Amino acid sequence: MLVNGTRLVPDPSGALWWPEARCLVLADLHLEKGSALARRGALLPPYDSRASLLRLDRLIARFQPARVICLGDTFHDADASGRLGREETARLAQMVAATEWHWILGNHDPHPPPGLGGMPSQVLRLGPLVFRHEPAGEAQAGEIAGHLHPKAAIRVRGRRLTGRAFLTDGMRLVMPAFGSYAGGLCALDPAFRSIFRHGFHAWIAGERRVVPVGSNRLEAFGSGTAILSSDLARP
Repeated sequence: MLVNGTRLVPDPSGALWWPEARCLVLADLHLEKGSALARRGALLPPYDSRASLLRLDRLIARFQPARVICLGDTFHDADASGRLGREETARLAQMVAATEWHWILGNHDPHPPPGLGGMPSQVLRLGPLVFRHEPAGEAQAGEIAGHLHPKAAIRVRGRRLTGRAFLTDGMRLVMPAFGSYAGGLCALDPAFRSIFRHGFHAWIAGERRVVPVGSNRLEAFGSGTAILSSDLARP
């Protein structure tokens, strides 16, 4: 895909690869959302952070990025980094130390995680692209944002297929959530119409590839928390 003239490669994992800058971009990991839900009595398998970080570790091994950008809500709340297990904390710290790591601050994590290193910022501008957590109210060329967790559905041979989705009109891009318990918002929700006033394409992530689909082919569906059984099959 092209965003503001820049070639970007959407990955089935929900991450974005910028080959020219050797930059890996992720949005909305929501680490330790499972433990936050458990505090409110919603008992789910407590392996969401482990699953998300394992997928991220594999991506870094595959792409060998010079720079990693996390687009905010990396942690589900202000205390989440303290609830990470020892093994998960060590794995994340090792990844942060191995590359140029940027934390874009989000509404769930308005302060950088203590003791992990990396560089925090509200907005990061790199060449023709600008990275922030939430899409700006006014259209900005080259904007890459998260926050809204887009998912999209299409009908193929009578079956509806739903997946994480990258939404773009060629000038700005909204990324899907990377986190295992992050859930998703239907790409046809009015929240996206206010961002892409003249239409958009959805790049829907499947198990092995990402498929571009015009917004006119999408189907509406109910939004909610998506638990990815493939991520959580093993502790």
